[in-house]
Amino acid sequence: MHRRSLLWHIFLPFLAVVVLSLVLITGFTSRSLRDFFYDQTGADLTDRALLLNSEIEPMLVQAEYATIQDIVRAKGQASSTRITVILPSGQVIGDSAHDPATMDNHAGRPEITAALTGVHGQAVRYSATLGHQRMYVALPLEQDGRIIGVVRTSHSLASIDSTLDRVQQRIALGGLLLAVFAALISFILARRISVPLRAMKISAERFAEGHLSTRLTMTADSEEIGALAEALNAMAQQLEDRIRTIENQRNEQDAVLSSMVESVLAVNRDEIIIGVNQASCDLLGIEADTAKGKTFQEVVRNPELIALAKAALNSEVPVEDEIVMRRGGERHLQVHATGLQDREGQRLGALLVLNDMTRMRRLENLRRDFVANVSHELRTPITSIKGFVETLQNTPPDEPEAVERFLGIINRQADRLQAIINDLLALSRLEQEESQERLGKEPTRVIDVIMDAVNLCTARDNTGAPEVQITCPGDLHVPANHALLEQAVTNLIDNAMKYSEADSVIQVVVDEQDDQVLIKVVDEGSGIGVEHLPRVFERFYRVDKARSRKLGGTGLGLAIVKHIAQAHGGEVGVTSSLGKGSTFTIALPANDVIDRGK
Repeated sequence: MHRRSLLWHIFLPFLAVVVLSLVLITGFTSRSLRDFFYDQTGADLTDRALLLNSEIEPMLVQAEYATIQDIVRAKGQASSTRITVILPSGQVIGDSAHDPATMDNHAGRPEITAALTGVHGQAVRYSATLGHQRMYVALPLEQDGRIIGVVRTSHSLASIDSTLDRVQQRIALGGLLLAVFAALISFILARRISVPLRAMKISAERFAEGHLSTRLTMTADSEEIGALAEALNAMAQQLEDRIRTIENQRNEQDAVLSSMVESVLAVNRDEIIIGVNQASCDLLGIEADTAKGKTFQEVVRNPELIALAKAALNSEVPVEDEIVMRRGGERHLQVHATGLQDREGQRLGALLVLNDMTRMRRLENLRRDFVANVSHELRTPITSIKGFVETLQNTPPDEPEAVERFLGIINRQADRLQAIINDLLALSRLEQEESQERLGKEPTRVIDVIMDAVNLCTARDNTGAPEVQITCPGDLHVPANHALLEQAVTNLIDNAMKYSEADSVIQVVVDEQDDQVLIKVVDEGSGIGVEHLPRVFERFYRVDKARSRKLGGTGLGLAIVKHIAQAHGGEVGVTSSLGKGSTFTIALPANDVIDRGK
């Protein structure tokens, strides 16, 4: 919160009071003067209308409208007053300023309406005919208790308004001079108070910075300010040792908590967070400064963790459990919650220690899935080989063709078994080389890698295979292991050929984009469902298990591609639509790019 100087606390309110008083006095004076002048003008117009009544009444009875017009015009010019005579119907029969024949019906004018009811009518409004503000007074003309017409007199208010404006200007000028004088006096008084207080503030800031050995020197002649300076000096003397002790204890505690890998949260008995370390902030996605002072439910928002905190607050023994948090992905947390006590054994709150077990659980799941997948993949060819061998041993067929067919099946299953083992060994070797950084990268021309991979894939099946089109700059180099990068591209092209029709086109596109070298393999095959995309690079994961095995895949090709890309400091990605094909991309970081032509 921004705080203003004491100078402004004194000066501005005083000035505001003066200005407000000036505004109120000016407004009241102007209003009173306006009412006075308007009352005088209304009385004068009423007197003039009464003088005309006796003269116009007999002519109105005899319908001598022309004579009335002459009288009204003469009287109006002589008295600088606009005079209008109106019949009960609202028709104007005489007007000192205009031709009555050209004037509108006046029955709707408020002063005329009042006069036709037998009372004195008066109104102030803007005259569209004359173009300025005017006051109107209307008196009824009666004969035998019957209203036979209305005499209306009016006068311009422009001169009154002009006079009032001048009066207001003079009042405002006098008030402005008064305000300036009052502001000057208040400014001087405020300065006499604020200057010594400002000096004390500077010394107090030195205290706040930890310079408690500083002492205030006050030369002000105010008893109160001098006493305040002495009290601050005494306080600084007493706090110096205490603050130093507290700082040491706090630094030691912060160092311990910050160094802990475990996440630590402390709450008081009202479930308000009183302590949190950096590990907890990173785990729960919170800020330490904003979390302290808030309730546990407001910051954590996890029902299971909240329930554990409540249980720890109400239990005399520690509480342990494992929970799953799904904020930013699934996380497994082992929570140990216990009561928090002071030196006297009084319960202050609860302390929660959280261990992130996510990586361990994920590794356990991966190990379990890997063992299951390997067992399943190896069981199939082994079962097939064992079955046909037993058939040949126990009941060998009489026809040599059948024996040859059985041996061919055994050979294919053995080849598949060997391919799975070779891929597993390749993955193991990649992981070992990646961890030890023994890839042996050297400047490699990308077009050579692409051509070698395409030639290898087309040589395997050069009949009925899709056409492969290459788009790649001939002078683009990257530091890479040629054989491994070729294997990754070969796996992608081989997959694209397996799942594409013979008359389709496979495109291999290489370009530089967003500080990366991108190698894209685009096919027009059956595509991959969106639910499979996050897992296609997992080991042994198959989108179409039956078709993958029929085409001879081991389920490890894309996993090998992923590890080769990661070993080169890059990454892999895939986009696909069912029925429209897929695009697999190997992205290498730009800081590994070698200048063209080298």
